[in-house]
Amino acid sequence: MFPIRDHNPSEGTPYVTITLIALNLLMFLLTTPWLGGMERLWTELALYPVAVLHGSHLWGLVSHMFLHAGLLHIGGNMLFLWIFGDNLEEQMGPVGFLVFYLACGLAAAAAQIAMDPWSPIPMVGASGAIAGVMGGYLLMFPRARVDVIAIVIIIIKRFTIRAWVVLVAWFALQILGGWTAGPEGGIAYWAHTGGFVAGVVFAVPLFLRRGGRAFWDRTRGHPPHPPTFHESRVPVVRR
Repeated sequence: MFPIRDHNPSEGTPYVTITLIALNLLMFLLTTPWLGGMERLWTELALYPVAVLHGSHLWGLVSHMFLHAGLLHIGGNMLFLWIFGDNLEEQMGPVGFLVFYLACGLAAAAAQIAMDPWSPIPMVGASGAIAGVMGGYLLMFPRARVDVIAIVIIIIKRFTIRAWVVLVAWFALQILGGWTAGPEGGIAYWAHTGGFVAGVVFAVPLFLRRGGRAFWDRTRGHPPHPPTFHESRVPVVRR
């Protein structure tokens, strides 16, 4: 089950969100063996918790956010960033959103290192920073409507639910995964968890500047502009 769009895309062009997506795609093209073939760049720029603990490869704290390990990895991350990033960028402004994004990524890295400090396994991916974007979105727009695709074996179903349901369920799965999966599972659950919590905390000043609960009352928990309605071209067949 994964979201495919929200009903309130930003009214302006989210330049920072688009640029982040472009940078991630470029790095993926350069470092994928069957495309750019620069695997050494991937190795050098990944985050190694044990190395950071010893004061080495500190650039990995930032550079790991722009590396991905496969098509599904980058595809899922960029989809989530596109859905949830534009509205936050609209509220924070381009510079504020970029600082927020990088700060969430650093918090995510710190959480993963704190939970497994001696790990030599490289960590890559923008998901920690994007988890922060999701946390900020949860605080600002909890009642936004999100279209979700659910796939059960061969059954594909699209339905619309509130953003807080999607985001809280996702966060709960990260906590569960962090306690039940070992480091060999290949997913940095604690980075996701740390990034999400950081996103909520870092968005609090913006939320308060907008009026706190009064902001929710004015917007009803939605991004503060009219929704875009997606008309289906599939004809309705009556029973």
